[in-house]
Amino acid sequence: MQKLEETLRDSHIKLIEKVKQLLPITKIDIEVAAFDIQKLKNPGISGIEYQNEVQKDSWNAREYVLYRDDHTCQHCKGKSKNPILEVHHIVSRQIGGDAPDNLLTLCETCHDKVSTGKLILDIKIPKGFKPETFMSIVRWKLVNKLKAAGNIVNHTYGYITKFDRIALGLEKSHSTDAFVIAGGIMQERSSIKFIIKQVRKCNRKLFKGDRSHIKNTAARIIHGFQRFDKVLWNSIECFVFGRRKTGYFELRTLDGTKIHASAKAKDLKKLESANTLLIAYIGGVCSSPDYKSGVSATPAPYGGL
Repeated sequence: MQKLEETLRDSHIKLIEKVKQLLPITKIDIEVAAFDIQKLKNPGISGIEYQNEVQKDSWNAREYVLYRDDHTCQHCKGKSKNPILEVHHIVSRQIGGDAPDNLLTLCETCHDKVSTGKLILDIKIPKGFKPETFMSIVRWKLVNKLKAAGNIVNHTYGYITKFDRIALGLEKSHSTDAFVIAGGIMQERSSIKFIIKQVRKCNRKLFKGDRSHIKNTAARIIHGFQRFDKVLWNSIECFVFGRRKTGYFELRTLDGTKIHASAKAKDLKKLESANTLLIAYIGGVCSSPDYKSGVSATPAPYGGL
């Protein structure tokens, strides 16, 4: 488990260092978890108790309860098939408050029945606090290591990101969350977004089939191209996701969108050789800083980040 924690932490550090090569990063903000478990245990607010701080505390409790209850209705256990979840106050908020032991996850169907008196709950609330997630532990270690390396690092929580994003009237997306986490409010946002995907270094199966002992003798490089090379095909930037020894290649974007199922090697121009961090961009025309030839190209359309 410790080895996995170190691998994930170091992978994130490698990614951050790559981003610092692309953008003028002076400060790093990391969302360490969906909720602040320490604030749940010690709910006192220092300084002046502003109304939005009270509201954020409610969101913090809500995110924790959803996590504690495994995002599952605690009455029907998902039998209603209603995907909308509500965090229900067992005793009214005015009396019982927003403490996790007064909150319970219900689906919208069961919540409506409780609200109208058609359903009486008889559910025992778990005592104590469920441990933080594995990834939260990894993110905290990431924060500490980045600080030790001399970086300026701040941390935040998912419930704060969600609260601020909704307050700004912004739709949910990975790029929008990143904008909010970085302190974005009304600044003009670039139309170009970088996306980065990590792939394993050894990407070729040693044997054919799931239970076969027949060695895979397929060449790693065919006609000068290998898996995950960034290439230019028909003025579109994409990646080699599959190759045949006959010299035909399957091309996709990083989100998996198929560009060509069987492109000829002679129609491809290599932009970057494969590595463990694949980088692409969406939204406009961009000259990659890694291109030795300064090639500019139009990326294939992606869905929203």
